[in-house]
Amino acid sequence: MKDYYAVLGVASDASSEEVRQAYRKKALQFHPDRNLDSDATDKFRDVQEAWDALSDASRRNAYDENRRRNLLDKPLETAREIWKNYLEGVLH
Repeated sequence: MKDYYAVLGVASDASSEEVRQAYRKKALQFHPDRNLDSDATDKFRDVQEAWDALSDASRRNAYDENRRRNLLDKPLETAREIWKNYLEGVLH
């Protein structure tokens, strides 16, 4: 399970306005027309996927509930994914 909050670089309690601003910033950063890196297209898709999940209140609630459930059911796997995304964001 991808951590969409980490993809956008926002906290899980971010407001919808903060999510929107982060999406716009990341979308511009990784847009294939602006960024010629080989992984820019994949990152742009991840950003778009995160926006799709977090921009709508009902989808965001469903994602948050699934995220909480994964933390309880598979804590080590979920923690690894969260830390991996976090460290990638910090190192870039």
